[in-house]
Amino acid sequence: MNYDTLLSLIHHFGYAALYFALWLGIVGIPIPDEVVVMTGGAVTANGLLHSFPAFVLTYLGVISGLSLGYVLGRIFGISVLDRLQRRKKMNKWINFSKTLVDKYGSFALCISYFFPIIRHVMPYVMGLNKITFKRYALFSFTTGLVWTSIFFTVGYLVGDHAQEVGDLVYRYGLKLLWIPFVIAAVLFIIRYTSIQKKLQGRDKA
Repeated sequence: MNYDTLLSLIHHFGYAALYFALWLGIVGIPIPDEVVVMTGGAVTANGLLHSFPAFVLTYLGVISGLSLGYVLGRIFGISVLDRLQRRKKMNKWINFSKTLVDKYGSFALCISYFFPIIRHVMPYVMGLNKITFKRYALFSFTTGLVWTSIFFTVGYLVGDHAQEVGDLVYRYGLKLLWIPFVIAAVLFIIRYTSIQKKLQGRDKA
């Protein structure tokens, strides 16, 4: 499926096309998620779709697709990663995902959103690690809301140039874009840890 096909599907099926394009992204649709989300914003700018329902279906598509990865990892465990590792290019991404989890725990989900391939690998790893769905949803769904808001808004602003801008962001921009979010995540972790230590100190007292 190419960009023109995506636009054609949106014309014919409206909001549902945005949802399924993102939900099926987990199985390798060759359009970057960034481009799909930005296209969602773009088609609301030209009046083809209404902004609020388009954003909601886009967001639901993002979190549904990634949650499918979590469920597969949780149910099928190591066999899912073994299947992914048969693709030589995937090994480094799987190892990188595991490194993020070892360093940041559940916060690795927040960081992973801003790495195109890691974003899809991380749910498998989290499912494999048997993290509860409640905890997975807390970190993944909230970060997904922020991530979707960013690219949907950019798509709305750039309009018909969504594909070009989306491709540029996917190839180059994310190398810089994720940095402030990682910094924010680290600061949040430090703050959260500090509060927990204070609470534990009060309990002991």
